[in-house]
Amino acid sequence: MSAATSQALPQDQSAGMSQLVDVDAVSDRTLVPSADPIARGRWLCSQLEAGNILFFSRAPFAIPQDDREFLLGRTQTSSALHKNVAYRPAEDRITGLAKSEELEAPRLRLILKDYSQHAAQFLGELLPPYAGKWKLDFASFRPLEERGRPARLHARNDLPHFDSFPTRPTNGDRILRFFTNLNPSQNRVWTTSQTFEAIGPHFAESLGLPRPRGTNPLARGARALARTLRLPGVHRPPYDDFMHRCHNAMKEDTNFRESCPKQRWEFPPGTSWIVFTDCVSHAVLEGQYALEQTFLISRQAMVEPKRAPIAILERIAGYPLSN
Repeated sequence: MSAATSQALPQDQSAGMSQLVDVDAVSDRTLVPSADPIARGRWLCSQLEAGNILFFSRAPFAIPQDDREFLLGRTQTSSALHKNVAYRPAEDRITGLAKSEELEAPRLRLILKDYSQHAAQFLGELLPPYAGKWKLDFASFRPLEERGRPARLHARNDLPHFDSFPTRPTNGDRILRFFTNLNPSQNRVWTTSQTFEAIGPHFAESLGLPRPRGTNPLARGARALARTLRLPGVHRPPYDDFMHRCHNAMKEDTNFRESCPKQRWEFPPGTSWIVFTDCVSHAVLEGQYALEQTFLISRQAMVEPKRAPIAILERIAGYPLSN
């Protein structure tokens, strides 16, 4: 099976839910203004910004077979598995390996670097409005089976959440992620709930938005002292502070987890998909062996900027939430 499958929701639960856009099946004549790649790219960007998922029934660029075999063979034999092996493009280095795995680092670095570069080239061609207006964030290899993976509450992938990076604030820029299911035989299974546009205002009301940062000398002095003491979260802009609290609250709220409408998605072996994970509430239920590249897209690059989470929150707050 090469197409992603899903379970339909009752009509009264479908408001604000993500839809799947099969990019390979998109007809330029019927869905976009013209066959022009710029117009097509803007339309695809608008679908992402609406909280939809771009799906590719075949990975849009080849991953060499010997690289696949190395990744799968390594994870099958290693006794020191980590949640993710991360490649940091800005530093050209690998993290997430145990000391016993350090001999594999050079090969892993080259594989993930190649994936990162191909993903960036592909997205630059597919989504011209974003090209050159992003920060290339981490690429990762995800070797663990998600079903039943032990983790502390806030680190669990199987609970619905919006992504927020506590140590890498975006200041209102968007978190776009490109995934590939490397598993040769097993689907990667997600559920999604309502988008940030639908439920973000609820969390803004229940959690409260950060107040504007004080400009008086006492307030500035307090922030400087907090930075000196390296207190957690001190460098987070108000927007990132809220998104981090929202991420945690969604996972903590048993009632929300159980009652929110859910759509189940199954991404077959060899497929890829793209999604703004800061506006799509998602959970990963099953799957092993995935590759992923994260892009931090400039807020100014959005084709529908009013739909960005920071724009929604600033309309509610009535004041800026970025630094």
